Parts: sequence; structure tokens; C-alpha cells
Amino acid sequence: MLAIKGGRILTVTKGIIEEGVILVEGGKIVEVGRDVRIPEGAEVIDATGKVVMPGLVEAHCHIGIIEESVGWAGSDGNEATDPVTPHLRAIDAIKANADEKGLQAALETGVTTAQILPGSANVIGGTGVVVKTAPKTTVDEMVLRNPSGLKVALGENPRRVYGQGLKRMPATRMGVAALLREWLVKAQNYMRKKELAKKDPSKMPDKDLKLETLQLVLEGKIPLRVHAHRADDIATAVRIAEEFGISLSWEHATEGHRIAKWIASKGVPAVWGPSLMGRPKWEMRELNFETPKVLHEAGVKFAIQTDAVGSGIRFLPLCAAMAVKHGLPWEAALKAVTITPAEILGVADRLGSIERGKDADLRILSGDPFDPMTEVEMVIVDGEVLVGR
Repeated sequence: MLAIKGGRILTVTKGIIEEGVILVEGGKIVEVGRDVRIPEGAEVIDATGKVVMPGLVEAHCHIGIIEESVGWAGSDGNEATDPVTPHLRAIDAIKANADEKGLQAALETGVTTAQILPGSANVIGGTGVVVKTAPKTTVDEMVLRNPSGLKVALGENPRRVYGQGLKRMPATRMGVAALLREWLVKAQNYMRKKELAKKDPSKMPDKDLKLETLQLVLEGKIPLRVHAHRADDIATAVRIAEEFGISLSWEHATEGHRIAKWIASKGVPAVWGPSLMGRPKWEMRELNFETPKVLHEAGVKFAIQTDAVGSGIRFLPLCAAMAVKHGLPWEAALKAVTITPAEILGVADRLGSIERGKDADLRILSGDPFDPMTEVEMVIVDGEVLVGR
């Protein structure tokens, strides 16, 4: 058994416990509180004067699938040869070794969980996967949820790759939306044929991997993860989602401040970011750190993300800190990098807060999690100390 004692425990969901104790056994949190008795023989970590919080959750990134400092040989995020590729799976491209710089930086920072998604070149880009960032022999041993959603991209990216680059559809926003609708209808027809074939097996259609994946979306088993910076693009995605009765999350939400109340009324969660960058394209011209505050005040469920392709994932706490500087309440920022992304990703039953029964994924810090001077002194994943003494 492992006992962490004396720290200022940020449980996220059940307040702050001063000079508390966390007991860990079998990779799980078995007790947390102020007056918890430490059993004899337990390994004790003295966190007196330190801050103990859950491991951070990165809701949207490309670490492992686009390897840092490798170039073409390690760039597997975009299959930019076909605008509709729902059958692609991010898990098939992730380098899980300990020397992968993005995963390494995540673990050192205490980003213990991440959703890794295909890039945004295609209208339908493939399925994402939620993993723990602790290195294993294979990525399969890191998986928390697979598939975790189907990546869809609206806006400039697919138009640039296909319309401008390859002179083929989609060249316009109308074309992007039309392709998405077209393939959702194909999947509906495919599902209907499969249903009819239950009475007459001779009518069973040949298995189609593209349509099988879209069927998961139409059945409500996974959501669309919709890349969209502009408000009008997410409005199109919501329109399509309502037409087909499917769910989605708004990835990037750069213009979230424009339609925060409307998005809240639709019950669409937002995954805001990246933020620590310039404005490389027109649709990002309104990027600013006040958007999280506006989303919060409107009642939008939102997470903060880095969109990292490598070691930039280490800036997740700084992204949240900048949002706090620009008006987001401290408690809301804490949730935006812990429990809320866990909820959006469908893994909140296991992580995102310090509670009995959850995975023992923890960060021990020298001070406030949003103070840039704070040091990460220890990172624990599944009850094992992986960073620090």
C-alpha cells in the first residue's frame, strides 16, 4: 500500500483537503481524507507543504501519431489522399515507446491521460483513442477507450488540401457539409440493408469498414469530434448532428465567445485551444484567452487543450493559467484540465478527480498548479511513481 500524507489535496469534485492523506492499493485510490489512518507497513510519501492533484487530462492532441523532430518518417496524422476515411484508426499510428517526445513530455508534466486524434486534412479523418501516457510495450496496453470518437473537420483545412491542392471536392464549405451528409446517408442505407438481412441472410451487404465506423456514430456509441474554429462551421455541424440524431463535441472552439449561449442551449461540449500560438490562418483571427471565461459564464461544458503534436503538451497548465489571468475562475480552470475533459472523453468513472475507487493518477507539486514557477515533483500513474523519487 502507498500512502501520500500531509499535502494540500485538490480533489476537484469534493473540495480541498488540507494536510490530507491518500491511500493507494492495486493502482486505485482506496481512501482519501483528513483523518485517514495509515496502515503499518505502507510506503509513505510525505507531501507536507506540497499540492496533490489528479493527473491532467489532455482532451485533444496528436502526440505519438505525429512524432516530434522526426519529420516525414514520423508524420502519420493525415491520410491526405481521400477526404472521407472513417475507417482510419489513430491507434494504428501511435509510437508508444518511452523515447517518443510527446508522450515523454506529457508524463513529465503530469498529463497522465490524453485523447490522440487523426489530423484535420480530411472531412472524415478516422477514430481517436484515449490512452494513459505512461509508456508500455505496445499502445494497446495504454488504452482507456478505443474508439473514443470520429474526427471530422470543417472549415479551411479540407478545403485547402482537396479544393486548392488537389482540385477536387471539397473546395467550399458547402462541399464539406455535403460530403459529411452523403456518407452519413450511405451509412443509414447500409444499416437498413443489414436489418433487412436478418430475415433474409442472402441480402446481407458486404462488410464496409467505412460504413461500419459511421454506424457507431449513428447508433450513438461514439460522438463526432468536430474540428471547427469558426462559429458558422460548428453551426453547420450542429445542424447535421440534429438531422441525423448524433452527438458531437466542438474541437478548438476559437470563436466560442461568439455563440457561447447558443452552444450551451444545444448541450454541445467545447474543447478550447490551441492558444499558445499565433494566428496562422484567417479562421483563427479571433483567438484570445478570454473565450474560456465566456464559455464558462454561458454554462458550456468545456475543456482546455493544447492540440500538441509533440512536447508542446507540457504547456497545458500554462494554457489554463492564461485563461485564469483573463478572467476564468481558478476552480473552473482546474476542472477544465481534469474532470471535465474526462467527462467529455467518457472516462470520468476512472479519472479526473481524487475519489475512492478511481485510478491513482496523481501530480505532486511544489505550489499552485497555475503558477508558472511551480515544479512538478512527482507523477504517479496507476499507483506507481514514474516521475520523481
